[in-house]
Amino acid sequence: MADVAMPRLSDSMEEGTILKWLKSDGDEVKRGEELVEIETDKANMTYEADQEGVLAIVAQEGDTLPVGATIAKVGEASAGEEQAEEPAEQPEPARESVPRAEDTAPEREQAPVATAVREAPREEGNGRVKASPIARRMAQDLGVELSALEGSGPGGRIVKADVEAAAQDGGAAEQPAPEPEPEQAPEREAPKPVAAGDAGKGETTVEELSRLQQTIARRMAESKATAPEFVITAEVDMDAAVEFRKQLKAASGEHPAPSFNDFVVKAAALALREFPRANGAYRDGRFELYSRINVGIAVAGQDALIVPTIFDADRKSLGEISRDARRLAERVRAGAITPPELSSGTFSVSNLGMFGIKRFNAVLNPPQAAILAVGELTPRPVVRDGEVTVRSIMELTLTCDHRILYGADAAEFLGRIRERLENPLSLAL
Repeated sequence: MADVAMPRLSDSMEEGTILKWLKSDGDEVKRGEELVEIETDKANMTYEADQEGVLAIVAQEGDTLPVGATIAKVGEASAGEEQAEEPAEQPEPARESVPRAEDTAPEREQAPVATAVREAPREEGNGRVKASPIARRMAQDLGVELSALEGSGPGGRIVKADVEAAAQDGGAAEQPAPEPEPEQAPEREAPKPVAAGDAGKGETTVEELSRLQQTIARRMAESKATAPEFVITAEVDMDAAVEFRKQLKAASGEHPAPSFNDFVVKAAALALREFPRANGAYRDGRFELYSRINVGIAVAGQDALIVPTIFDADRKSLGEISRDARRLAERVRAGAITPPELSSGTFSVSNLGMFGIKRFNAVLNPPQAAILAVGELTPRPVVRDGEVTVRSIMELTLTCDHRILYGADAAEFLGRIRERLENPLSLAL
């Protein structure tokens, strides 16, 4: 029977969780039929069968497995193969035990048992502790010793939940606690009955993070821990853009006119053409520069911030960007967004202006080189030609990874975005 492996449904996916099997064990499946619902780091996705035959389920609902691990088998039911394997296993122990004395057989029986219980589930062929990539990374960040953990994954593999549990226990799993330690436990637990502080907080409700929330938390922590970021801010005079949008609104009739955020996306996309490092990433001591300009727009989803992608934003008109942005936002809020719509972003825009926020510093979306934060558009008094006048002002704040985007380059890049917005006709050319 052919293996069905945990598929890689997004570029950042390292493991997935089986949410629901859409076929039962022993069912006949055909190519293209929906087989299983999988929760990834970005969205829930239905995976279709790519082969025909009888389904034999290996991973159960709720199981979390790394990409490439076997979740099922599909093919002909071959009882003959199973019977062929059974007699092949019996002659070996029989051949070894007959010529040797009885005292040799127990030694050979006990050694493999000890290895199977303690070593096989915990170590790979090269002697490393058997753990998923995300578990290794979390263990390193949290200071948890992998060799001291018992893995709950397939074959004793250490998974993310094992590391999280060890970290919540205060790192107890990483220290081989000696026997005298329990005597000190009552002393440590003694202050706990004094629950004045706990009582003052009222009843505590613990909420488990979804896989998406866990991924966001991990990626944001990685961003702050690994990227040497810096932030610059510019004020943009949006008076001309306000007038231009009025014209677009009158011309669009019943259709919604492009928003000011659509203006920002288009202006940023055009500026990214001129500053390729702003449209790149720093990876392992190298610059990655991308030929396509794909702008991610931050959208508040179901208890999480989702960043769907407007592909080739520099080549699209304001109207196309507006339609794409509205469609993606609707799909995010409906929970219908798919991994392809969330992948391959090269730059991000986050807008909190609609909440009355004048300025804020957005966290880098790794491995992207920069993210643009958009503040509220408000009338403010400014000095023009020596006189005080009121203008429509919007603040843009650019957060940059200093490993790839340096101060002068970032300032010129942000200045170019401002020029485009202050001369909005350039967005329509």
